[in-house]
Amino acid sequence: MVSNIAGYKFAALDNLRDRRARLLLLCHGLKGTILLSPEGINLFVSGSPEKIDALLGELRSWTGLEALEVKMSESEDQPFNRMLVRIKKEIIAFGVPGIDPARRTSPKLSPHTLKQWLDEGRPVTLLDTRNDYEVKLGTFKNALPMRIDHFRDFPEAVQKLPSELKSQPIVMFCTGGIRCEKAGPFMEREGFQNIFQLEGGILKYFEECGGAHYDGECFVFDQRVGVDPSLQETDSTQCFQCLTPLTEEDQRDPRYIAGKSCSYCFQSNEQQLAQNLKRRHDSIYRIVTPLPGSQPYDNFRPINVPTECDGQNLLDFLGTVVPHVARTEWEDFCLCGLLLNGQRQPVTASQRVRAGERYLRKRPSLVEPDVNGDITILHEDEALIVLNKPAPLPMHPGGRFNRNTLQYILNQVYYPQKPRPAHRLDANTTGIVLVTRTRHFASRLQPQFERGDVQKFYLARVVGSPREDAFECTAPISAAPGEIGSRTVDAESGLSAHTKFRVLERNADGTTLIEAQPLTGRTNQIRIHLWQMGLPLCGDSAYLPNTQVGDTQTLTLSDPPLCLHASRISFLHPLTGKRTEFTAPPPPWAGSESVRR
Repeated sequence: MVSNIAGYKFAALDNLRDRRARLLLLCHGLKGTILLSPEGINLFVSGSPEKIDALLGELRSWTGLEALEVKMSESEDQPFNRMLVRIKKEIIAFGVPGIDPARRTSPKLSPHTLKQWLDEGRPVTLLDTRNDYEVKLGTFKNALPMRIDHFRDFPEAVQKLPSELKSQPIVMFCTGGIRCEKAGPFMEREGFQNIFQLEGGILKYFEECGGAHYDGECFVFDQRVGVDPSLQETDSTQCFQCLTPLTEEDQRDPRYIAGKSCSYCFQSNEQQLAQNLKRRHDSIYRIVTPLPGSQPYDNFRPINVPTECDGQNLLDFLGTVVPHVARTEWEDFCLCGLLLNGQRQPVTASQRVRAGERYLRKRPSLVEPDVNGDITILHEDEALIVLNKPAPLPMHPGGRFNRNTLQYILNQVYYPQKPRPAHRLDANTTGIVLVTRTRHFASRLQPQFERGDVQKFYLARVVGSPREDAFECTAPISAAPGEIGSRTVDAESGLSAHTKFRVLERNADGTTLIEAQPLTGRTNQIRIHLWQMGLPLCGDSAYLPNTQVGDTQTLTLSDPPLCLHASRISFLHPLTGKRTEFTAPPPPWAGSESVRR
């Protein structure tokens, strides 16, 4: 058999570090927890009777603890896993200044007196100061619970008590009495005039009066979980996941899975997904409010030296790998100390470069243009993130954007993971994006795009009305980008491209809502094919009517939206291998019930 003691004493204690060191030596062979604080001691300890007696002898030799009383019990097994001696601000967390039980507490009512009052039917309110999960296992008949999750919530709960209780007799109780030592004086300070606390709490009441006027068992803070009125361990247990105490009936519930869940915390797959998505959206909101690129910061854009540039001077190398930036601009960057080596030291224009080196272009105090950060996660599992991308929002760092990009935001939300978008949408295009969680799942999904196994469908609103309800375009698209990254139809040396179109709705304003299915994956493919056929997208500032290419790449928040939306995608799920389809809600400009299927 194992001897168990539980007790507390409010007393002014000093030299807590020295006292802790002394107790750690003395408690060798014992298990449990001792809390030391400037206001006193609180302990739950188990072990052999000899070691328990030695511990109590030490504690009662301390000034202020001479009259320390403990509750004694026995158990067949050791209820604790290890021995802890901790220093705390309070031996029972309350957080209200000015409450000092060492100097004054509310009047105590003995267990026998309380039983007598209840036997006589004396009008009295029994106030349970414990947490809800403790009350669940048992409490006094007709007791008033405080409806709290932690004792720190007690002061706020007192404010919700009926005002008529302030003049009525109240007997408050807890497990062993320690919480009432603080709760009583606090309630008196709040104007309650007739407060008593049950001496020794429920455990002492069980010891002296048994289970009279009590329903159920008493929750205890050790591996026993609950004890009955004879102070014997019950068959109650605690849920591993939510720590709710569970009766034998609770354990028979099919939702109780030892080590995983119980009826109080069990969630269906749908509930778990909804909860996970809410956490993700809360995280996204925190990251984009304000936008991460809206605060000035120094941006360092890397430029790597390829093998063919080995031995060149710096300006020749830069002219080769970044041809769209003038040589004079690079000279100015060097003069201003904005071109750095890998150690972030300024370099001169005459620097000789070596293959494999990395140089950095510094952009000081950069503030990025605003974007739409309203990213919606549609689905998430261990392999994939499926999201609805807003616009304008670039997917990857480049040009004027680094932090105000989908990739940067996802990296913050899913840190330390670095999710990998499996395909791309233009900054101005909205809709479904598939993102893999790991390199392993990327290797299973990415080849499907390369083989053309992924089926993608877009909604598009175009200027004009096509002659046929179903039509296609196979115009080749140029391989090299133009000045703003735009492409054109190139019949001689362009890459093959194929898009199918289907009319969904012809509108009175001369626009048409169509569905587009690209069978190949060229850059800007849908936009270019529609432009080439004289059906430019509404809001497209790059591919304009009358065969003109504009000069705007990423729209501003105030610009009319580009009317192109990735609405539906079908693929083989990289985790299950099964054909899977996801759909994104249509944007406001789609404006048709016909696409909301």
